[in-house]
Amino acid sequence: MKRLLLMMLTLAALAVEAQPTAKNGYPYTQVPFTAVQLAPNTFWGDRIRAAREVTIPLAFSKCESEHRYRNFEMAAYTLQHPGHEGLKTAKWDVSKFMGFSFDDTDVYKTIEGASYVLSGMNRKSVEYRQLAHYVDSVLDIVGAAQEADGYLYTARTINPQHPHGWSGQKRWELEEVLSHELYNLGHMVDAACAHYQATGSRKFLDIASRYADCVVREVGSKAGQACVVPGHQIAEMALARLYVLLSSLPAAKGGQADVRKYLDEAKFLLDYRGKTPHKDAYSQSHLPVVEQQEAVGHAVRAGYMYAGMADVAALTQDSAYIKAIDAIWENIVSRKYYLTGGVGARHGGEAFGANYELPNLTAYNETCAAISMVYLFERMFLLHGEARYIDCLERTLYNGVISGMSVDGGKFFYPNPLSADGQYRFNADGTTTRQPWFGCACCPSNLCRFIPSVPGYVYGVRETGGSIPALYVNLFLANTATLQLGGKAVTLEQQTAYPWDGDISLSVHQNKAGLFTMKIRIPGWVRGQVVPSDLYQYSDRQQLGYTIAVNGQPVAKDGSQPEPDADGYVALTRKWKKGDVVSIHFDMQPRTVVANAKVQADRGMVAIERGPLVYCAEGVDNPVKEGDARGGKGNGLNTRHAFLGQRPQIDVVPAYSIVNSEGDGRPFSVTALRVRNAQEAFTDANGRLQTRDLQLTLIPYYAWNHRGTGRMDVWMARNLDGLGE
Repeated sequence: MKRLLLMMLTLAALAVEAQPTAKNGYPYTQVPFTAVQLAPNTFWGDRIRAAREVTIPLAFSKCESEHRYRNFEMAAYTLQHPGHEGLKTAKWDVSKFMGFSFDDTDVYKTIEGASYVLSGMNRKSVEYRQLAHYVDSVLDIVGAAQEADGYLYTARTINPQHPHGWSGQKRWELEEVLSHELYNLGHMVDAACAHYQATGSRKFLDIASRYADCVVREVGSKAGQACVVPGHQIAEMALARLYVLLSSLPAAKGGQADVRKYLDEAKFLLDYRGKTPHKDAYSQSHLPVVEQQEAVGHAVRAGYMYAGMADVAALTQDSAYIKAIDAIWENIVSRKYYLTGGVGARHGGEAFGANYELPNLTAYNETCAAISMVYLFERMFLLHGEARYIDCLERTLYNGVISGMSVDGGKFFYPNPLSADGQYRFNADGTTTRQPWFGCACCPSNLCRFIPSVPGYVYGVRETGGSIPALYVNLFLANTATLQLGGKAVTLEQQTAYPWDGDISLSVHQNKAGLFTMKIRIPGWVRGQVVPSDLYQYSDRQQLGYTIAVNGQPVAKDGSQPEPDADGYVALTRKWKKGDVVSIHFDMQPRTVVANAKVQADRGMVAIERGPLVYCAEGVDNPVKEGDARGGKGNGLNTRHAFLGQRPQIDVVPAYSIVNSEGDGRPFSVTALRVRNAQEAFTDANGRLQTRDLQLTLIPYYAWNHRGTGRMDVWMARNLDGLGE
């Protein structure tokens, strides 16, 4: 194990041929992760490398050290030796050694992340064979724990007479509350689909399909079935993914004639919410899903369910589902969405708060909830084809998601507050910094699977019979992609230093598709829209511009700025040739943002953004003299005592170095901002309020807390009236 983990540090991202996409029911199609290779030594290339070299090996090692693999081995032993003497001993009482009934999912999520990594490797390389062999060996352990009828849930199988305390005495008995049997299924299926897409091996897919078949037989509304819905959602979107994947396979590759059952099961699990005896807003089972209009309850459960609703809506063309998911999305981005793209205001229940309840110091903003929002926003784009959904996806991705993992990939946040005072212990274990792991490891293992999947969010396509196909350029990150339009290959290379500057070059290396439309997203932050609602507004008077040229010639004949279409894209239609280059420039200036007056926590406050990045003031970047009473508790300035005025003068500071003292000790660079005309409030020796001029340094929000506990604020006072404690 240790030797293999060290070998994994050398994994290289090399291009592989993309597999064809399956029909997913959406009008728009996501270009799959297998088609896009991120460039190394770039913003996202570095994050993929950190996941590959650090996060995934760490997660696999934790699966060993934290008993995750052992759980499967014990379950397999019981299956091979039914009624063995060990079942009568305390050692085999599952509640005594298994922390949570969903611990199996740490294994599944890590395999999923490893699968995305495998898709970016040369299949003939030693590194590919080593990692693929290791994953295969883990699947041997997993498969051995599967019961004869397909059921795979170690929390019960290890010792059916003394299962985990959350599991109940019978299958599905506590599914709507604590057992997570269907949650385990969901993560298993997601991982198995990714593993098949990346490797072509059916080994994991067959294991997951057998468990899905078991669920189809045993969970439903027919006589003799358990009429329950998931207590923790994700099975819905996973079963939809399984249906799409298997329905795309020919019989020679294991295609099945009866795969519709997986989609039907996903729809049952949604349709029966609010109809079983267990009704609880915490798990979004208080009402039928088509009657839900507001995002409530546990934010991760909610996000997964809403994404599953979008999948089922697309695949079944259920207009009631689409109407409901549109209303819920509107509620989130208009009333419950943090500036950093996070959701979940309350620690209690890890839940959404009331409308406009968006506290900063006590914000929960679980990393997993941010990931669930990316899933939702991508699906909203696939339903409607509008740039505003990708605007939200980008905001969440660059701020609410990557803040949850240190730059080196080795430490993690569970909550992601927008303010820190060095005292409030926002982690459940009473800490105030990123941690190397958690007993409930859902966020680290979720980052394992999500970060390597980012290549799958860069492009989208739309192909309708008789019309010109369209390629959507949704995210701006350096990559090479070979995708399919009309079944014919198109190869693009995107070069950019985004998000540090707004220059992007798109080169056509191959086009066998002939005439098609390239649609370039014009981000909301360029068009003067913080989010697609009135929840936040830019408060300065700047108007950012942009230019687009093809082979050096401006798109607009008069040289003016091309207008985006109603969906937020500039459409370029031509028969693209090898060597064609689209040059894009977005003005990227710091902007000041204010919140809707109904957000009580942000009244009198202002935040600063540049491009897709939200910035924050961290005490350590703004030192005070040792012993100065004006300093905050912890490192540096008390950032709550800084105020920015009505028109802050902001300079861009490129290549600002941050030493990762909380991680590997290596420095990394960001583009920082410096407010030249800020001020600080303090009380003098006589207790009188005084002010002094201050140059305030700001760093991207995702980069905070790499240098220990201290003060941090995203929102700062505009004047003395907005100052905090």
